[in-house]
Amino acid sequence: MDEQARLLLDQSPDAVIFAGTDGSVTYWNGAAERIFGYTAGEMASKGLDAIIPEQFREAHWKGYDRALADGDTKYRGQALATRALRADGETIYVELSFAIVKDEAGAVIGAMACARDITERFNRDRETRRRLRELEAKEGAS
Repeated sequence: MDEQARLLLDQSPDAVIFAGTDGSVTYWNGAAERIFGYTAGEMASKGLDAIIPEQFREAHWKGYDRALADGDTKYRGQALATRALRADGETIYVELSFAIVKDEAGAVIGAMACARDITERFNRDRETRRRLRELEAKEGAS
């Protein structure tokens, strides 16, 4: 990777994660460390399961394997909101976008994800929906 590309990825405000075809994490930038609480070295040994809640792991790996086999992801161009785990065990909400990465010959070499912590926004929206339901219930009772 040339120096400018490395600097751009390292300093991205969003987490940038790359995992090879075996699922091992080989790139984990500073934003990923800040959001998830794991260092790049920790993730290299722990793997993606460290940040995927248990109830989502099976579906994640089925989708991962299918995307690698197809050479594309059904979520291309979309940002998905989901739950993730931090190193301290806290569940957070993240917005993820995915891409399959291919070498110059077109062979799949892994997958990348960009992640943004949306926990505060998610909690604010949930509180707004709760208040709205309360107001609607009061109006309905009147």
